[in-house]
Amino acid sequence: MPKPIQSIERASAILRLLSGRTRRLGLVELAGELGLPKGTVYGILRTLLSVGFVEQDPESGKYRMGAALLHLGSSYLDGNELRTRALNWSDWLAARSNESVRLGTMHDGQVLVVHHVFRPDDSPQALEVGALLPAHATSMGKALLAHHPYLAAELTKKELTRFTPATITDPQRLLAELEQVRVDGWASEMEELIQGEASCAAPVHDRMGVAVGAIAISGPIERLCEGSQIRSDLVSYVREGARTISRDLGAVPW
Repeated sequence: MPKPIQSIERASAILRLLSGRTRRLGLVELAGELGLPKGTVYGILRTLLSVGFVEQDPESGKYRMGAALLHLGSSYLDGNELRTRALNWSDWLAARSNESVRLGTMHDGQVLVVHHVFRPDDSPQALEVGALLPAHATSMGKALLAHHPYLAAELTKKELTRFTPATITDPQRLLAELEQVRVDGWASEMEELIQGEASCAAPVHDRMGVAVGAIAISGPIERLCEGSQIRSDLVSYVREGARTISRDLGAVPW
C-alpha cells in the first residue's frame, strides 16, 4: 500500500490548526505546535497562500483560513438540499412581500437559481429554476460575492458584461459595493440586469458560517423602490427569511 504523502499530511495539519482557532496564528506558533522547522512550515504556507487556501494579514503577518477553502468546504450542501431547507420560508417570503422570490447558489462564477416562487397574483410568469445569472449584476450574486472575496477577486480580473446602463462594470466600484454589502448584511440591484426591475437579497449561511446561498425578492422597480432606495420593509423581510433558513441549516448565533 502506498505511503501517505508527507507534504499533504503537513498541509492538512496546518489547515486543521487554523480551522480550530478563532484567532490568527503566526509562523512561529504554527511551527511550534506542529513540531516542524519554520522553513518547512513557511514553504507549505506559501503554497497554500498561492491557491487561496490560507490568507495572511498584511499588518500582523499571521495566517487564517482562506476564502477559497471555505468555498470548497461548502460543497457538501448542494443546491437541492438548500432548496429543501428553504421551501417553506421562500413561500412565506413571497406571501409577505407580494413579490417573486428566488433562491440561488454560486456555480462556476454565476448564480444558479435553485428555487423560484412566483409572485402571488395571476400575472403571467416564467419559471427560472436552473437559470444562470451574472453575479455582478444581481443582488443574489452580490450577497454571495461579498462573503467570498476570493471569488470576487477572480471575477473582477475579467471584463464585466454590461446588461443595462446601470450595470456596474468597473471592478473597483463593484469591490467597494461588496464591502458595503458585508457591512450591511444585504445587497440590492436596481435595473442592473433588466431595465425596470429591481431586487434585494441576503446571504444564507451554513453551520460553519459559510455563505452557501442567497435569497432574493425581485419585481418592478416602481413596486420595490421608494425613490432611489429599496423599500425598507422588503429589506427586513428578506433578511428575516435568510436568517431563518440559516438557522435551519445550523448557523449560529441567530
